[in-house]
Amino acid sequence: MEFDEIEAVGQRAARGDKAALDQLLVGIQPLILSRCRRFLPNNLDAEEAAQDALFSIARRIESFEGRAKFTTWMYQLTTNAAIDCYRKLKRRRSVLEAPPDLAARGSSPSVIAGARIDVLEAAEQLERRLVEPVLMRDLCELEYSDIADLLGIPLGTVKSRIHDGREQMRKVLYGRGPDGEGVTSTSHRRSEPTE
Repeated sequence: MEFDEIEAVGQRAARGDKAALDQLLVGIQPLILSRCRRFLPNNLDAEEAAQDALFSIARRIESFEGRAKFTTWMYQLTTNAAIDCYRKLKRRRSVLEAPPDLAARGSSPSVIAGARIDVLEAAEQLERRLVEPVLMRDLCELEYSDIADLLGIPLGTVKSRIHDGREQMRKVLYGRGPDGEGVTSTSHRRSEPTE
């Protein structure tokens, strides 16, 4: 399903057209799964998150107000479903740690999967107001203007939050700022425009 068609069908579904909702859910499933795979390295986990996202879209379709593009709204719900799935997996993992013999055999995720997990781990340590725009931009590849519309904040605030969020994620991931130097304080941050 092409993006223009998703927009049109999504608008009809939001107005209560049940046939349009069925068509939409079937048509967007591959896109949703693709986005979830950007967050979750394991295919089964990505499929679980995609199902959660589709369910959330179906359940909340009538709450779509049209302030932003339908696809932007859809990707926000997808991002939230992927992050929620990651958190559930993390809780399960803490309860069911891998058996020592499996860990000893060197069973570890790939470099790419490990990097995604590291990003999600770092994101959990940041304020939601910074994490949300960073994930929307860097993982969902949304335009700055779409993020601003979706979050209901000025474009400059979105750019500022993405900059600050990336800087803080870099600090959490690598222990250093954008210049490569160690970061010991956030007192150098510029103030963010008020909403």
